[in-house]
Amino acid sequence: MCRQSATVCLIKSPARQDRAIGSLAARLQTLADPRHRRGKRHPFVAVLLVACSAVVAGARSFAAVGQWAAAAPQVTLARLGARTATVFGVRIAPSAATIRRIINRTCPGGLADLLGCDPAGCDTVAVDGKSARGSRHHDSPAAHLLAAITGGGMTVTQLRVPDKTNEITCFATLLEPYDLTDVTVTADALHTQREHARFLVDDKKAHYVFAVKKNQKVLYQQLRILPWEQVSAKHYDRSTGHGRLETRVVQVLTVTDLGVDFPYAAQVAKIVRHRTRTKTGKRTRETVYVITDLTSRQASPERLAKIVRSQWIIENRLHFVRDTAFREDASKVRTGHGPENMATLRSFAINSLRAAGHMNIAAALRAMSYEPFHRPLSLLGIA
Repeated sequence: MCRQSATVCLIKSPARQDRAIGSLAARLQTLADPRHRRGKRHPFVAVLLVACSAVVAGARSFAAVGQWAAAAPQVTLARLGARTATVFGVRIAPSAATIRRIINRTCPGGLADLLGCDPAGCDTVAVDGKSARGSRHHDSPAAHLLAAITGGGMTVTQLRVPDKTNEITCFATLLEPYDLTDVTVTADALHTQREHARFLVDDKKAHYVFAVKKNQKVLYQQLRILPWEQVSAKHYDRSTGHGRLETRVVQVLTVTDLGVDFPYAAQVAKIVRHRTRTKTGKRTRETVYVITDLTSRQASPERLAKIVRSQWIIENRLHFVRDTAFREDASKVRTGHGPENMATLRSFAINSLRAAGHMNIAAALRAMSYEPFHRPLSLLGIA
């Protein structure tokens, strides 16, 4: 059964060896066609390749993908494997309705896994969720998507969080298919759960760095009263950006008979952030506590500070980009697996552009749009 847990999907998820296949078309062929065997007119993989190429060219909706396909020349449709008609071998593009039906029914867990980046060997992986606000409809809540991204800004995978539950229930399911040996997983305070720590250390042979806030009252109080005034291991950091000057002081304690009750905890850190607004001069102070299984030999105060800051990569390089470059929150895709599959296609487009050396995704999408039927296919390696 597909590991996608938001809606019923009886399609088996792709195996790990399927995700390692080099060709995009070959990877997509491992997905099961969700359509009934009767009435198929367009090749399943060809429709998915059309959607991938159109999104890389800047398409933001099913209608836009359909328009891109309808305007595509014969040579482009041939490269995508579109169906042929008449004795002259004329290529016929799938309609917007056909594209919508197939994307809405395609296995979301499998598509996300096949189009994502393998995190094996990465230094860090950040986990966080985002709601696609435009997918809210009447009494149906917006689709909430839990995603994982590497420290290099490459999306690994995502899952839709089932309604009437939260991200905690999907954390292990999200990361289960991947080799996370020696990878450090970061997450916000919601995921500071003992089961998550045991899953990462025992099952995945990975490490964790979790923030601790008042939702974990006992643990938070244990960290707050530690002898921070005696700390000698410190790190100072300063940065500017987003209209503010920020100074961070990181203090680290080794957990040895300190009464910290959390699985495999080896170090705890206290991070004090001093922020000054450059325009108004307003100053604020914030204190954050962090717990990790990394020992002092594995993570110095400086490295811990970098790992903690890497959690923001998923906000800055995925969620923010999908919303600004693709207008995700304004998208009205609501039915079936549409919201999560369209989000997967956007993440795949961002991954492909970053892998090609593009740092500014908005500028890269404009560059793709100048030759929309050639550059996206070349970028994706579609012969």
